[in-house]
Amino acid sequence: MVLSALPGVADPAQLLPAREQMAFTLGFHIILVPFGVAFTFMMLICQYRALRRHDPQALLLAQRWSKVAAVLFAVGAVSGTVLTFEMGLLWPGLMGPYGSAFGFPFAIEGLFFFLEAIFMAIYIYGWKRLPPWPHFFTGVVVTLAGIGGTAAVIAANSWMNQPAGIVMRNGRVAEVIPSRVFFNGAFWWEMVHMLLAAYIVAGFLVAGVYATDLLRGRRDHYHRLGFLVPFTVAAIAMPLQFIVGDTIARQVYDREPAKFAAIELVPTTGDHVPETLGGLYIDGKVRYGIPLPDIASFLAGFRSSAVIKGFDAIPAAVRPTEAVVNVVHLAFDVMVGSATLLLLLSLWFGWLWWRRREVPTNRWFLRGSTVAGLLALLSLESGWVVTEVGRQPWTVVGLLLTRDAVATQGNLWLLFATVLAIYACVGAGALFVLRAMRRRWSEEVTDAVAVPYGPGPAPEPTGRAPGADDV
Repeated sequence: MVLSALPGVADPAQLLPAREQMAFTLGFHIILVPFGVAFTFMMLICQYRALRRHDPQALLLAQRWSKVAAVLFAVGAVSGTVLTFEMGLLWPGLMGPYGSAFGFPFAIEGLFFFLEAIFMAIYIYGWKRLPPWPHFFTGVVVTLAGIGGTAAVIAANSWMNQPAGIVMRNGRVAEVIPSRVFFNGAFWWEMVHMLLAAYIVAGFLVAGVYATDLLRGRRDHYHRLGFLVPFTVAAIAMPLQFIVGDTIARQVYDREPAKFAAIELVPTTGDHVPETLGGLYIDGKVRYGIPLPDIASFLAGFRSSAVIKGFDAIPAAVRPTEAVVNVVHLAFDVMVGSATLLLLLSLWFGWLWWRRREVPTNRWFLRGSTVAGLLALLSLESGWVVTEVGRQPWTVVGLLLTRDAVATQGNLWLLFATVLAIYACVGAGALFVLRAMRRRWSEEVTDAVAVPYGPGPAPEPTGRAPGADDV
């Protein structure tokens, strides 16, 4: 992603391609995670409504969304497998000395992955073969397994930020306490933060598709419900995400001072530190930013006199470079800025719903909804940049430098090019399939589409948007 060399020491030639490849594959894979965790949950909401309220259009939505989830699960399986091999190929300095600890959460993740894959197959296969409620509960297992797998990956990542559960003797791991490795000091907040992000990204992305249809005049029950369910989930998660994010920022302030100094652009330790909007860190000074007096100190310690450690408090050998600082600070600004826009859109939705108890028809609101998914993706990717780049120059904070973790042999640029080609083919194939599915569904009249184990002869709700008692 960004070079962060130690002063006076040359980085291994493999460091840059290894970082670029890891950044690309993680950035690609993270887009798919919300669909395994949150999209399947929204699918179940529609199926539950269909079974409880005899709504064939909701059941049709659930069936179609399950097909989308299956396609994206397959793509995620490919990208996740590549990531697994990358950990050993690119970072032997991590997997060798610390594999007994770092590998434990990934072993748990593997179990959840197989559980999710098995029940995803049963769920897809069972649409016309299982009774309604047993079929529904196979989908519940898919969602829970997705959450469990995500928790395991977050455990590994949070362990790198705040390592725990290992006993070192003579510079080697002599003992591993699995429970402490998994439930380390950063686990719970990072886990909740990622789960909420998954619901936000999946919710706004899916709602954006149906917002486009609503703008084009397709305002039947099927499209209104397709917009309302995911957007409501995302809108509920959005304010909760701000609360969790604010709490995590103080955790970083307490336990990762170098990362916090990069987020806030703090060259020297002191109190009454301003919050800097934009700006760059150049030659040891903050330039071009807009300072908000005392705000950074107040947000960190609830008082303007709170002291924030600057880069002068970080030993020179492990101090982040200016390039790292600028990437982290700007990524944080993008994350917070895009999340703020999404929060405002969510509040607008709440206001419109409170007034009329129906799907908003305001065209400016719907236009905003069509791009909300892209904003959510931007916020998600920026947040991971803050987490990963902000840890530099460490791979495991306090234990392992990134330059010591990377492979030192082999042509990693060639490996990176191969991975790019694989991901390009997989990504293009997935987009082609999804576009073909959407095109076919758009041409179908939803009233005439037969649904599996149809919920009875009750007529489809027409003439009004789903109301407060419908969802």
